[in-house]
Amino acid sequence: MSDSGDNGQTSADQTYRVLARKYRPATFDDLIGQDAMVRTLTNAFAAGRIAQAYMLTGVRGVGKTTTARILARALNYEPKKGDGDGPLPGPTVVMPELGVHCEAIMASQHPDVVEMDAASHTGIDDVREIIEAVRYRPMSARYKVFIIDEVHMLSRQAFNGLLKTLEEPPAHARFIFATTEIRKVPVTVLSRCQRFDLARIGADLLVEQFRFIASSEGATITDEALALIARAAEGSSRDGLSLLDQAIAQGAGTIEAQDVRDMLGLADRGRVIDLFEAV
Repeated sequence: MSDSGDNGQTSADQTYRVLARKYRPATFDDLIGQDAMVRTLTNAFAAGRIAQAYMLTGVRGVGKTTTARILARALNYEPKKGDGDGPLPGPTVVMPELGVHCEAIMASQHPDVVEMDAASHTGIDDVREIIEAVRYRPMSARYKVFIIDEVHMLSRQAFNGLLKTLEEPPAHARFIFATTEIRKVPVTVLSRCQRFDLARIGADLLVEQFRFIASSEGATITDEALALIARAAEGSSRDGLSLLDQAIAQGAGTIEAQDVRDMLGLADRGRVIDLFEAV
């Protein structure tokens, strides 16, 4: 069958994005449940106390990689030029609009923000490439930022290769590490980083986030259904949004608590209570 037979449907399929990507935070104001980290970074940036390396740790789905990209954006934030613009500001967490480098950074397409997944690049040769790249100044941004996800997966040799660069990095370079297994990261590396523990997101905050997103998607969902999804997410926004995505598809736009129970394989609470009373 030709693609031209149903252009509208084909276009919709091609442009669809899962909720976790569609509603990914773009600024520190968008992050939920991480107030302590945002407050610390806000004060540090205002005082010009920019660390040479950051370590972000927490369970899956709480926003470590997203936070790393927002942090890279803040380090390199530069308002789009216009008539009467004054001197360019330094790094800032206040980003009221998209700057010169923002879209490329958030899309992982900026030449001065290098992302590496340590789960598939574990060896010393991969780290040597980073060390070599650190020597060169950024092409257009203020800092050359290296984001290494799942950093605990690096080999011992790779960690040792990073130490010297982390201790005395060039002024134009910054490192951001993310990990779910902080205990596997050598103390010698941790001591050279400013560490932030991203907390599990509270169920009440997740409920509010999911309610807003469901409404934005044109779906109707009950409070009980929202609470069930938030509880199943176990503090992970990404996991919860995946469940919400599934629930919207299953409920065809209207989601009741029973729909979520069926989806999650949960027992009906009333029947459980009846069973205990019978015993």
